[in-house]
Amino acid sequence: SVVHLSADIPVLLRSFLAMTTTSPDAGTVLAQSHGAVTVLTLSYAARRNALSMPLRAALHTQLEQAMADPECRAVVLTGEGGHFCSGGDISSFGGVTPASGRARMQRVHAIVRLLVRGEKPVIAAVEGHAAGAGLCIAAACDVVVASREAKLSCTFNKIGLFPDLGGAWSIPLRMGLGRAKLLMMTGRVMDAATAAQQGLVDQLAEPGQALADALAMAQEMCAVSPLSNGMLKSVLARGPMPLEDLLAAETDAQAVLYGSEDFHEGREAFLAKRKPVFKGR
Repeated sequence: SVVHLSADIPVLLRSFLAMTTTSPDAGTVLAQSHGAVTVLTLSYAARRNALSMPLRAALHTQLEQAMADPECRAVVLTGEGGHFCSGGDISSFGGVTPASGRARMQRVHAIVRLLVRGEKPVIAAVEGHAAGAGLCIAAACDVVVASREAKLSCTFNKIGLFPDLGGAWSIPLRMGLGRAKLLMMTGRVMDAATAAQQGLVDQLAEPGQALADALAMAQEMCAVSPLSNGMLKSVLARGPMPLEDLLAAETDAQAVLYGSEDFHEGREAFLAKRKPVFKGR
């Protein structure tokens, strides 16, 4: 059903985010803990994990819970059935209007903000296709690990739409403006090796190994100070900034970290030549 724009957008947002589903027929997100790593799996295999409205709601809920979980230090986002995500669920666009479409975008932006601004590393593990909004979700993650057989595309113009889920921000940051324009304006499909050469993919994996490699990377990130990683991600999420603004942010971040238990533990462990035990405080 279509939700029409109301003057009370926050009410609409809360009602949307409260939606959850456990039915694979409608799409959902499965969560599994691997020590300090939470693996979130987009689960809508019948449509290559297209972003149905229930799946979007479940993804927001699971991301929010992972970011708030003190036992979680990193998140891996992947898809089931040999594909990452085929993009938006085209069947859900019936009857959409300018007003309801605007509200639809405002709701899904909550997911983008969690991926970009949430203070825990998020690694995308990509097998198969990452298309349209699926590519934009992957690009919003901190690191993209992709199978050598993965295919990446930004095909919004093939149905007459604008790249959403922050893609027009995240993709140029990864690839550079010219390459991003070429990818988005042609709608061409890019192989993983080319995507890695151009910065859209950060690490290649053997077919079927993207999740395992992403998990290993996430566990490596879990071994260092979560406060340090969180502060770094928070500053970088502000995007490119003038040097003076960056130096001011650096000063504020470092001052906070100087007072943390993790800094004192890290210093003492370094001097004692032992492995530090960080507690995130």
